[in-house]
Amino acid sequence: MTQLSADLSAWTLARDYAPGDGTGPHAHAEGQLIVAISGVMTLQCGDRMWLLPPQRGVWMPPGMAHCMRARGAVSLRTLYVMPDSLYMTRLPAEPRALTVSALLRELILRLVRTERVRCSDEREQRLMQLLVDELAWSDDLSLPMPVNADERLARVCAQLAADPSDPRGLDTLARAVGASGRTLSRLFVSELGMSYQLWRQHLSVMNALPRLAAGEPVSTVALDLGYDNPGAFAAMFRRLMRRSPSDYARQGKD
Repeated sequence: MTQLSADLSAWTLARDYAPGDGTGPHAHAEGQLIVAISGVMTLQCGDRMWLLPPQRGVWMPPGMAHCMRARGAVSLRTLYVMPDSLYMTRLPAEPRALTVSALLRELILRLVRTERVRCSDEREQRLMQLLVDELAWSDDLSLPMPVNADERLARVCAQLAADPSDPRGLDTLARAVGASGRTLSRLFVSELGMSYQLWRQHLSVMNALPRLAAGEPVSTVALDLGYDNPGAFAAMFRRLMRRSPSDYARQGKD
């Protein structure tokens, strides 16, 4: 990368990833707005994990270590906000998920074409100001994963992450790791901040998103994830995402 000018408030990067490609843990001096224009990217920061389809992005503050992996072919766009920029005062101090509106998407694409957002360029600054204004933070749909947690909880989470359609209930899973259902239920709340049922729902959504974006039928995804019927899956999906799974399937084709 060439040396950055002192006149910059932000700079941008466009990069494509092949399936399975990604980055190891790393951090940047700048803040990052990370958006997958096409495809789905998994991003992890500490014990939080995000799945980024084209309709969602993540704001990553300066200095926070994170890693990424492509779930299929991905076209990624990143806006790096300089740490001394006045815009930093209007952006969250913690990683946050966000909804990528049609306007926000177009602003990101336009700024990527400029490559460098110069403080001295009034037009570029107006675009940058509008982009920051458009960042309406959505619910943070991340999947908490156990880090330095109870070994029994970690084993259950690893098993379910490997097979989200696992039909076993809480009590059966608990017995398999030498715990009671009540103990395992308490561990989900105390160490992951959500109930066992809600965690599994988040896991289902995160695994459904790349498949929906790839054009798979909602009914096929629902049944593969262990739901008795597509209607039950769609109702759960709407509660968490505030949109129907068919909306994500359509946008994944755009």
